[in-house]
Amino acid sequence: MTSDEKRVGDRMTINKEFESFDAFIQEYVTNISETGVFIKSTTPLPIGTKVNLRFTVIMDDIESIEGIGEVVRVEQDPPGMGVVFRELSGYSKDLIAKLLTKQG
Repeated sequence: MTSDEKRVGDRMTINKEFESFDAFIQEYVTNISETGVFIKSTTPLPIGTKVNLRFTVIMDDIESIEGIGEVVRVEQDPPGMGVVFRELSGYSKDLIAKLLTKQG
């Protein structure tokens, strides 16, 4: 096993699908920015955990935000975790900017 294979194997995967961007924000994410996301969870992962992120939302078309993040904080009220984006494709970055504009 190469170090790259081991690194991928050590990551947790967060993969969710939502019927709309509004459902994505209301049901799962309380705060999203260009640098990260707060993910609601009754069982947050430990700080430092690397996560593979994939959020699929339906806007005009089905869109996916994909990348790698890292848990940087855990909260009890509301329960969840702050995840900083470590790697996002250019498309995912553009999509987040578009979603933030739509949300605002």
